[in-house]
Amino acid sequence: MKYTLENLDVYNLAETFSDKIWNEVVNWKYFEKDTVGKQWVRSTDSISANIAEGYGRFTFKEDKRFLHISRGSLLESKSWLNKAARRNLISKEIFDSLFLEIEILHQKLNAYINFVERANSKTTELAASNKPIN
Repeated sequence: MKYTLENLDVYNLAETFSDKIWNEVVNWKYFEKDTVGKQWVRSTDSISANIAEGYGRFTFKEDKRFLHISRGSLLESKSWLNKAARRNLISKEIFDSLFLEIEILHQKLNAYINFVERANSKTTELAASNKPIN
């Protein structure tokens, strides 16, 4: 398998999640869309956008920084999800489904951040020991 952004599971989950939020919000009334909706769409779009930007960076340090921004956007999205439910903008069923998805996405994003941190540590250790990197 080729290592590309499009093959990264956490990226694809984030893209799918943001599309679901878009499809939910696009049908809201103007006030709801202009207040909660726009913010929610922006924060969910930011999850995958920052994963992509970090993936395209040259260093592990930069990648990790964008992944942390992505995690911040994920938690912001979770906050908007809770607001949408409390304000009766989404049904209980939609809330439950989206909440489960965002929890899974959060776990996968944390795992990816840990992977990048371990890869950075391994590369740093190998470089410090003057051994060739395989």
